[in-house]
This record gives sequence, C-alpha cells and structure tokens, in this order.
Amino acid sequence: MTETRGPQPQYEGYATGPLPGEREPASGPAGPYHPPQAYPSPVGGTQGGETQGGARGADGAQATRLPRTGARTTPRTRKARLRVSKADPWSVMKVSFLLSIALGICTVVAAAVLWMVMDAMGVFETVGGTISEATGSTESSGFDLQSFLSLPRVLIFTSVIAVIDVVLATALATLGSFIYNLSAGFVGGVELTLAEDE
Repeated sequence: MTETRGPQPQYEGYATGPLPGEREPASGPAGPYHPPQAYPSPVGGTQGGETQGGARGADGAQATRLPRTGARTTPRTRKARLRVSKADPWSVMKVSFLLSIALGICTVVAAAVLWMVMDAMGVFETVGGTISEATGSTESSGFDLQSFLSLPRVLIFTSVIAVIDVVLATALATLGSFIYNLSAGFVGGVELTLAEDE
C-alpha cells in the first residue's frame, strides 16, 4: 500500500519534552488553592468573613445577614370587603316560602303541645267550670269552654293561621327584594366585611 497522507508536522516541545511522571515539582511554598472570586472579600477577612487567624473581623460580622427580630410570626388574617348590590327576587321567594312553611309547621306543633299540657294540668276544666257558673242560669248550663276549645278546633284554627302566615311572609319577602334592588341602585347596597377563620 502507498502512503496517501502527506508529511505530518512534528511538535518539538511534545517530542523532546519530559513525560508527566518525569517532571520536577514546582518550586515555592505550597498553599491552598483559592479560586477566583466574582466579588471581592470584605476588608480584614478572607472568604466567609474570617480573618487569617480564624477569628471573625468587624467587617465580616457586618457582612453576615442577621435574622429579623421584629418579623411577624402569626399568619395574617385576610379580609375582603364585599357589597350586596342585587337580590334575586325568585331566590328570595323560594327561600322565604320554605322558611315560612317550616315556621307554620312549628306553630301547629307548638299549639298542640301547649293544649295537651294545659289539658293535663286541668286548666280548661277549672276555667270552664267558672265560666259556666258565671254564664249559667236555671234554664241553661252556660258557656261550655271545653267543647269550644277542643283539640281539633285548636288545630284547625292554628293551621289556618299558619297558611295565612306562609302567604304573607312569601309575598312580603319578595316585595322586599324588589324594594332593596331599587334602593341599592341609588346607594350601592349593603357592604359586608368577610374574614377568614383563624
């Protein structure tokens, strides 16, 4: 085969110089290696703010960041100030209707319980006897309070009152939402301040 490559250049220093294991150590005192710093070290100390003897200098102590003593340790409660600018009449009507129905049922139950307690204590019998004696005569026995204030009559009367209360409360709440929307258009509405629970 023929040599196609031309004459290669000879590196004089590489060919005639000593091998890495045969080189003599560099003369001079050996010390720790200090890499180059982007910023100069503080006056009176070396890296980290320490002097050559190992003691911290005055400038090095000032360069050290100290913790803040007056920092806030408790979390801050966030608050938000909101404004009720409009009340939906349909939602107000539904909520007021349900609340008035619950109030009517409670009224009927409370009236029944109160009647039973008063009947067990003998209130109707005592008061009814007194009224019958006062209104009675030789021809008639007088007014019978116990038959007039019987439990079915009391429950029917209370139920009628509860139904009227449901209708009136729903209508008044809906009308109140319309009035609030009109007034909120002029004054801006009711302002509320909400805060997170700690």
